[in-house]
Amino acid sequence: MIDRKTALDLRDLDLRDIEIFLVLSAELHFGRTAERLHLSPARVSQVIGKLERRIGGKLFERTSRTVNLTPIGLRLRDDLQTNYRDLRASLGRAARAARYGDAGILRLGITSSNLDDVRPLLNTFQSQHPDCTVHIEHVHFGNPFGALRGDDIDALVSWLPIEEPDLVVGPTLSEEPFMLLVGAEHPLAQRESASYEDLADYGVFGVPPTDPVNSPPDYWTAAAVPYFTPSGRHIPRIAHAANFQDLILLVAAGKAITPVHAHAARYYSRPDVAYIPMPDVPPARWALIWRRSAETDLIKDLAANASRALR
Repeated sequence: MIDRKTALDLRDLDLRDIEIFLVLSAELHFGRTAERLHLSPARVSQVIGKLERRIGGKLFERTSRTVNLTPIGLRLRDDLQTNYRDLRASLGRAARAARYGDAGILRLGITSSNLDDVRPLLNTFQSQHPDCTVHIEHVHFGNPFGALRGDDIDALVSWLPIEEPDLVVGPTLSEEPFMLLVGAEHPLAQRESASYEDLADYGVFGVPPTDPVNSPPDYWTAAAVPYFTPSGRHIPRIAHAANFQDLILLVAAGKAITPVHAHAARYYSRPDVAYIPMPDVPPARWALIWRRSAETDLIKDLAANASRALR
C-alpha cells in the first residue's frame, strides 16, 4: 500500500493526472498514451515527472525502445486502479441522479444484435419502473468488458462463460445455436451443415491484439471460435476483426470463415455471404452481467425479472 506520507503528497493530484498514469501503465508507450488521451507526448511526460518528484522515486524505467513500470510504479498502479474506477463511477452515478432524479437510468450493453431476445425482459422491467430511462448500447466483441468496467454501462448481455472476479454473472437469458458464416463463393457455401472440424481446413478470425488491457480473454472468444477442433487439430487465425461489421465484410471478400450466433442470419442477411447450420456444436448461452462493486437496485430488479422469466 502507499504509505501515509505519499498519500498526503498526492492529495492535490487531479483525476486527469491519475488517468494519465494509469493509461501509460497499460500502454507502456508515451505516444500511444498521448494519442489515446488526446494529449501531446510532452504533456504525458510532464505529468509523470510531476508524480515521480512528489513520490520521490521512479515510476517507469525508460529507454529509447521500451517503457516498463518500476516496483514502485507497479504498487502505485495496483493501489490506484480500483479506487480511481470506483471514484469515477461514484461521480457518474451522482451526475445521473442529478439529471434523471430518483427514477434513475439503466444503461444496458448488448454484445450482439439480438435486441428482440431481451425485449420482453425490458418491457416487464419498464412496466415496473415507468419513470426509469433505459438506454441500450451495442458493445463490440473486441472490447467486451471495457464499457462495464469503465462505468459507461450498468449491465451487459453477453455470451458465457465469463470468469472475471470483478463481474457478477446473473441469470441466463437465452440460448441459441451456432452457424458458420462463409462467403457466397466459398467451397462450403453450398453445404447443408458444417462442424468445427471444417474450421481447421480454412482458418478463422481472431481479435486484433492492439489493446492488452481491453482485449477479450481467450476462454471467452474460444467459447464462440475455438482454438482446436474436437479431434485436436489447430484452428488458425488468418484474419482479424474487432466488430461484426468489419468481420462480415471480410467474410464476403473471402478472407476467412467464422462461427457466429444464429441471430446474425436474421439481422445480417446479405447476397454475398451464406449461413450454414452447425448442428453438432453446443448452443451459446447469453446472460446478464454487471460489475460487482457497482450493483444497484435497478440492476437487481432487472436480474430478478430475468430469474422469474426462467421459472
